[in-house]
Amino acid sequence: MDTLLGENGCPWDKDQTHKSLCPYMMEECQEAVDAINKNDMDSLKEELGDVLLQVVFHAKLAQNAGHFNMDEIITTLADKLIRRHSHVFGDDVGKVKNADEAVKLWNINKGIVSG
Repeated sequence: MDTLLGENGCPWDKDQTHKSLCPYMMEECQEAVDAINKNDMDSLKEELGDVLLQVVFHAKLAQNAGHFNMDEIITTLADKLIRRHSHVFGDDVGKVKNADEAVKLWNINKGIVSG
């Protein structure tokens, strides 16, 4: 992305904004879902790469604007996964016996339902 958005990079890429990329994010996510629904692993591999490109593109635009970078996205995700999986990483270890209980605790940790 540094090269694509750099001085000698792609004019189209350099013209993009978060908003202008929204249709591509939606399209790539839908194509990944379609590959999953078709159980087409070769297509899924490609489409997940396209979804990842969208994440990388948005991260670089945000970094260039001084908002956040890819490392911060990953750290935020890791923190969220740890917080929401308290039955694996936190005070609720050993308290979840099945997937339904895990979903219930996830929703409690997310603040969707009360404990």
